[in-house]
Amino acid sequence: MKYEILAKDGRAKRARVETVHGVIETPVFMNVGTAAAIKGAVSTDDLRTIGTQVELSNTYHLHVRPGDGLIKELGGLHRFMNWDRPILTDSGGFQVFSLAGLRRIKEEGVYFNSHIDGRKIFMGPEESMQIQSNLGSTIAMAFDECAPHPCTREYMENSVARTTRWLARCKMEMNRLNSLPDTINKEQLLFGINQGGTFEDIRISHADAISEMDCDGYALGGLAVGESHEEMYHILDVTVPHLPEHKPTYLMGVGTPANILESVDRGVDFFDCVYPTRNGRHGHVYTNHGKLNLFNERYAKDMRPIEEGCGCPACRSYSRAYIRHLLKAKEMLGMRLCVLHNLYFYNTMMTEIREAIENHRYAEYKKQKLEGVTGDYKDKEK
Repeated sequence: MKYEILAKDGRAKRARVETVHGVIETPVFMNVGTAAAIKGAVSTDDLRTIGTQVELSNTYHLHVRPGDGLIKELGGLHRFMNWDRPILTDSGGFQVFSLAGLRRIKEEGVYFNSHIDGRKIFMGPEESMQIQSNLGSTIAMAFDECAPHPCTREYMENSVARTTRWLARCKMEMNRLNSLPDTINKEQLLFGINQGGTFEDIRISHADAISEMDCDGYALGGLAVGESHEEMYHILDVTVPHLPEHKPTYLMGVGTPANILESVDRGVDFFDCVYPTRNGRHGHVYTNHGKLNLFNERYAKDMRPIEEGCGCPACRSYSRAYIRHLLKAKEMLGMRLCVLHNLYFYNTMMTEIREAIENHRYAEYKKQKLEGVTGDYKDKEK
């Protein structure tokens, strides 16, 4: 991997990451396809059309169905889902702790029951790396514990110490796997994950510790789990400077357009979130004038596109009135068009962010964009 900072504007970074599966221009929003598909009937051909750079899939979900062994047998995740650009796989840690009702955390890993069929599963650092190696993703995430919010300081300290020990095991196992002759992607990258909740001293100490472990990139996990936006921004303010500037920085599971704009200003490169797809499936679409709910009666006769001037497949061909009709009639095309629009909006916003940093006008761009995207839709024609 080669990571090159092309421009800086304050703490905002415009960088380029070269990987075995292609170049990633950052800041970047990774489009979330948890089970190797974007929810809302969006194909990988669609992803290319709307400017997606990185697709994100989940280790846990693909392990339980259809099975990472099967995906390896079929040539790996890229071939399986017909995607020739970078893929990041989450380690499965967050899902283990959020989906498993009954689980036991031990030093060796986590024992839990599948949310699909209840079967007993064990996952630790080595198992997570093995699954991600079978998938052959471009970037693999270290196995960590996403501690509950809120939790006691004692719990967080013990959890973070275990996550650090698990990262060392992840590194060792990935080095072993990348040396094997039958490994699909021998250039698989590993990102370590910073934890610590809203305890800033724990966050900083953990960032310092994992920075010395020389991972390919670093993520901040355990945020956007119930703390306020202000608390999250503060944690970024104090923690990001303790992560290596010459490595990619990834804020996991974040977020709204406003969250992304603020976090770019604090030095973050990579983002992912289910908001654009989940909101799209419920008829909520993003525009530069706020979020719009297409189920509202006011759009029943509105023959304008979702947003004037938008180049997404929905806005190029269909009206708000028609898409609203599809949603009301529970036609899948309605959800699909809304999801395509939202992902296009996010991907386009990231392009604008990169251009603003290059031109050293990010503060001006952020202010203008925040005024538009914050809150509900403001109809400029009424």
